[in-house]
Amino acid sequence: MGDERMPLGRRIAALRKERGMSQKELAAEMGRSESWVSQVERGVHPLDRLSVLQAMARALGVSIGELRADSAEAPAEPQATPTNDLDGVRLALTGHPALGTLFGDGPTGGETPVESLHQRVDHVWALAHRAAYGELSDELSKLLPELESRVRQPDSTDEIHTLLARAYQAAAATLARQDEPDAAWVAADRAIQAAERAGEPLEVVAGVFRLAHTFLRIQTPMQAEKAAQGAIDVLQRQAEGGTLSVEGLSLYGAFHLVQAVISAREGDRAATHRWINQAREIAGQIGEDRNDWETEFGPTNVEIHAVSTSVDLGDAGMALELAEGLDTSRLSPERRGRFLLDTARAHLQRRQVGEALNALLESEKLAPEQIRAHALARQAIRDLLQLSGHRPPRELVALAERAAVA
Repeated sequence: MGDERMPLGRRIAALRKERGMSQKELAAEMGRSESWVSQVERGVHPLDRLSVLQAMARALGVSIGELRADSAEAPAEPQATPTNDLDGVRLALTGHPALGTLFGDGPTGGETPVESLHQRVDHVWALAHRAAYGELSDELSKLLPELESRVRQPDSTDEIHTLLARAYQAAAATLARQDEPDAAWVAADRAIQAAERAGEPLEVVAGVFRLAHTFLRIQTPMQAEKAAQGAIDVLQRQAEGGTLSVEGLSLYGAFHLVQAVISAREGDRAATHRWINQAREIAGQIGEDRNDWETEFGPTNVEIHAVSTSVDLGDAGMALELAEGLDTSRLSPERRGRFLLDTARAHLQRRQVGEALNALLESEKLAPEQIRAHALARQAIRDLLQLSGHRPPRELVALAERAAVA
């Protein structure tokens, strides 16, 4: 094939052409879109899942060894693992949540007034929206066992079950954002169970929303899509019947954004734009930025997702055009920080080192724990270091050190 040392995407393109296949034909073999194949070959969409590599090798009629052996992409250097300070909440999810209470030798959990428990649950969500993950983990490591004990007391009420569901949702959201999907799955599942015991259907749906995001993190789009579409079908029937509340509309719109993210990662441009436009319509019905069910769904968050999905599709120009002039000041530091991270990724696709670095540094100011541990942020830092060559900017070196990126 000429140059035997080439990036994986270019190697795939060469193998495809050797076999007389078009991008459309390879896409059909893979069960993907032609756009997705194009992005893979251009290096915009990395093949970082073994199952996808295996499918690509089968489609091209080669082994994985042949597919990767001569690639110039060397195995990644061992990276220092970033500290995300979530050990406390992980431990709180370990084992049965209230064994002591079942055997009569655990804490009663009945001393704290319900109003105080409300305040504590609200506080952990405030920490989640600030991306203050270390402090949130400390709070949840105490709050979750107390609520688990409390729901097992004779005087327990549906209200306590609802608080437990909300606390577990905060745990699931945080763990998913910080790439701890196994623990996030446990937390989301417990949130759904608690919400069902509380008799709160929309709280159950909110738990499914956290579950869908967990499936996105573990890169199982079929599961994420099934969870999201199931919720959309239920909420759509209520919306068409005129019985869906504004809070329910927020969840309905938020699931459309989940579907948009799935479609973008699959390289399906048409479906992505369709889901984003439908989310825009729902946000238009609501008419303002809200935070129902801690989703922050509203017109601004839809546009943030439009930027993010454009980056996932490799449409850096569109992403930057959408980002220009977008006022995110009404949203949480976590959302604003993520928007700046996606802006940095768009600049990276255009090899604009200075602009990308500035966006990452601004994101770090808003949500330092997020930018130093998020997988996409760490990859962006690595890419910036590579683009900068032997003389990276001092600010970039310092950021890499704070994020433990070699």
